[in-house]
Amino acid sequence: MVARDAALAGYEGGRVHFQHISCGASVDAVADAKARGWRVSAEVSPHHLLLTEEDVRGMDTRMKMHPPLATEADRQALVEGLRNGTLDCVATDHAPHARDEKEVPFEQAPMGTTGLETAFAALHAGLVVSGVLELGVLVERMTAGAELFGLPAPLIAVGEPASVTLLDLDAGWIAGEHGWESRSENCCFAGRRLSGRVLLTLAAGAIAHRDRMLTMVGA
Repeated sequence: MVARDAALAGYEGGRVHFQHISCGASVDAVADAKARGWRVSAEVSPHHLLLTEEDVRGMDTRMKMHPPLATEADRQALVEGLRNGTLDCVATDHAPHARDEKEVPFEQAPMGTTGLETAFAALHAGLVVSGVLELGVLVERMTAGAELFGLPAPLIAVGEPASVTLLDLDAGWIAGEHGWESRSENCCFAGRRLSGRVLLTLAAGAIAHRDRMLTMVGA
């Protein structure tokens, strides 16, 4: 499907963005399309970069997502695609569900996992701390989405409204140990030890997120 739609975009001179790339064949199709000069871009989710079909064997409904988790070879192809720029950015594919929706037999549960609260820390722990990916590459890929859609990229400069994120790279924490900011708990990384914590996010000068454990002087 990725190869087909990329070919259609190339034939029509159109533009296509592929969401939730999940397998090596799709990475190859995007790379081929870009090599041909076709106007394509693609994103990948944290769970497809870190988890595989082996994580589904326990039938935990938090691991049920669309597209489904694939093989270790596919996961490695996704990581390499992110590193070399074939995959342009990371998107969380945040899909919250009520507890009763997920606490059913696996085949009856809806697709989807939450990801906003764990995206950076999970990828930092799984790819950066482990030496698989450089921190700069991860930061670049996690902040590259706006320009793909003609939106202004955040700019750190005098006179510009602040759009920055404060990170504690040394913070280790267990996902979900102290609850969630979201009202949904269907996170595929629940119970995992993560590394790095988003303490504060400013968007256009306003506080968009402040970690509950952050103590601000003078606040």
